Amino acid sequence: MKLTVVGGTGLIGSQVVQKLTAAGHEAVPAAPSTGVDLLTGKGLDQALEGADVVVNVSNSPTFDEASLDFFRTSMTNLLAGGERAGVRHQVVLSIVGVDQVPQLDYYRAKTLQEDLLRQGPTPYSIVRATQFFEFVNAVLSWTSDDTTVRLPATRLQPMAAADVVDAVVDVATGTPLQGIRNVAGPDVFALDDLGRVTLAAQQDNRKVVTDDGAGMFAAVTGDVLIAGPDAHLAPMHYQDWMRSAR
Repeated sequence: MKLTVVGGTGLIGSQVVQKLTAAGHEAVPAAPSTGVDLLTGKGLDQALEGADVVVNVSNSPTFDEASLDFFRTSMTNLLAGGERAGVRHQVVLSIVGVDQVPQLDYYRAKTLQEDLLRQGPTPYSIVRATQFFEFVNAVLSWTSDDTTVRLPATRLQPMAAADVVDAVVDVATGTPLQGIRNVAGPDVFALDDLGRVTLAAQQDNRKVVTDDGAGMFAAVTGDVLIAGPDAHLAPMHYQDWMRSAR
């Protein structure tokens, strides 16, 4: 098949392109660096020409209210471009529990993206993944200083980016789901405990202080970011990933 991977030069997209190519498919990365502008539509028709599937792993440049406009415009342009090109399957990477956290602008924006996809003209699939192992250090950095990292006890079920890639490729090369596939890591952590595990593995002596008002995930309550019983669980454990990433 020919698949256009939108956001195909990023952390997930570049690996999706590699994996699809290795499996014998024609995978075309579409990103600003390849001449595609999702907001103006520039270069989009050329990138979608002859494509059977669009895999959309693009991301907003910000996590604030402006992300709503990004996902509204980019999804609208992609659906219209896909229809012109005769695309048969539109796939979007989203977030487990995304529609349960309306207090976060970014999550509302991703929910809007999903809604537009469902209402669009093309058969579709949504892959909802949990938070990536690769982003844990960034999350810790948001609320840290030289001696302390402040984190809420929000429950997460993170997974390796490589396992996200596998899930996206599996769905993109299959029959449209006309629905959602949830994918998650094998273990559930409270975010403050995840911080302690991470700092210990990195021999970082800073102390983690539980603070349910700290950082973006403070807005999340309950278990909405935990995958349900229908989720596909990835094989890689966080501690094993940290050892392999050193």
